[in-house]
Amino acid sequence: MSTITETTPAAAEASAAPEQQWHRPTYWPFVLPALIVVLAVIVFPWLFTIWMSFNEWKVGSPTTFVGFANYLRLPNDPRFVEAVGHTIFYTALSVILPLIFGTLAAVVFHQRFAGRGFLRGVFIMPMMATPVAIALVWTMMFHPQLGVLNYLLSLVGLPPQLWVFNPATVIPSLVLVETWQWTPLVMLIVLGGLAAIPTEPYESAEIDGASFWQMFRYITLPLIMPFLFIAGMIRMIDAVKSFDIIFAITQGGPGSASETINLYLYSVAFVYYDLGYGSAIAVVFFLLIVLLAAVLLYLRKRMLWTEIGGGA
Repeated sequence: MSTITETTPAAAEASAAPEQQWHRPTYWPFVLPALIVVLAVIVFPWLFTIWMSFNEWKVGSPTTFVGFANYLRLPNDPRFVEAVGHTIFYTALSVILPLIFGTLAAVVFHQRFAGRGFLRGVFIMPMMATPVAIALVWTMMFHPQLGVLNYLLSLVGLPPQLWVFNPATVIPSLVLVETWQWTPLVMLIVLGGLAAIPTEPYESAEIDGASFWQMFRYITLPLIMPFLFIAGMIRMIDAVKSFDIIFAITQGGPGSASETINLYLYSVAFVYYDLGYGSAIAVVFFLLIVLLAAVLLYLRKRMLWTEIGGGA
């Protein structure tokens, strides 16, 4: 007579537990290399920068702990305060102008006409060029005697300008370069928004006799506002930390008329070799970018997004 042994679920689980634990997969071998890279490339440099900001450290001199002295020095540094003002002014213009011209270009290229695809490709070419090459070309164009910009002004009867050689016009001239390069990016983002807009609102507006401006003001603009916000957020984060174009064209000059926080940080750390004070500027600049990103994310949450095709 055969004996049937009953196995309770608890007993079965207990007998299988050792085998399951032995063969349980672990993901640490896959996560550990990425974690080491993040710690070595991102976390450690920032912790070391914060530590340096609490010290007076110049190249060739011993390190001396000074606490918050470097941070307390910032508000009393007129060159740093001036650099903050230049950064805000440069960033505001570098966001507003590409948004305006990029939206206008997107509306134009959204229409159907012969050669539209070719002209789109030509229009986005500035975005593909390297910043240093762009800076060298625009430096020649800004030349007061030999530059093509003053030649074009002479054709319409306007007097020549000093452009980047005048403290009053240097930042607007640099913004001109920034606008020329990054307006295509805004155009591409807004074009995606225009392609997602349904045609029914426009058909109804045409039946009601609405003009082109009225359709743009009350239909197009509200529906592409989420895309404009994304484009503005990308441009703001990119413009506030702009370095290559400004450094290659003016190096912060004339004098310090175009010196932004990035350029002043470079001068303090790598020209005057004041690594402690430069680290304090870097930490404050990083906190400024984090604060700016937090404000943008807050506005993104509070913004009333218009639903397009069922998506927010």
